Amino acid sequence: MDTPRDALAEDITALKVALASERAKALDIAAELAVALAKASEDSALIAQQKLQIAKLQRQIYGQRSERSSRLIDQLMLTFEELESSATEAPPCVVSSSQRR
Repeated sequence: MDTPRDALAEDITALKVALASERAKALDIAAELAVALAKASEDSALIAQQKLQIAKLQRQIYGQRSERSSRLIDQLMLTFEELESSATEAPPCVVSSSQRR
């Protein structure tokens, strides 16, 4: 016959197992989020690079229309450099549940 103390010990063990399982799921989700954020950052850098290339080509084709286009290109270059540097930064180190075992 189970005593209340034995039942309590089983409940605690079950709760510990459930907690470990939820922590593993949270780590997996965090890893997926880190990958998605890195991909989004990479995409933003690519978009900025393409906009810069378009601006440079338009300036090459149509000539310097005004100082504004030159400032715009400089601003796009700075934005691209910032996005590129943030995209190349190492993503946070996340250990998946399969690697922790």
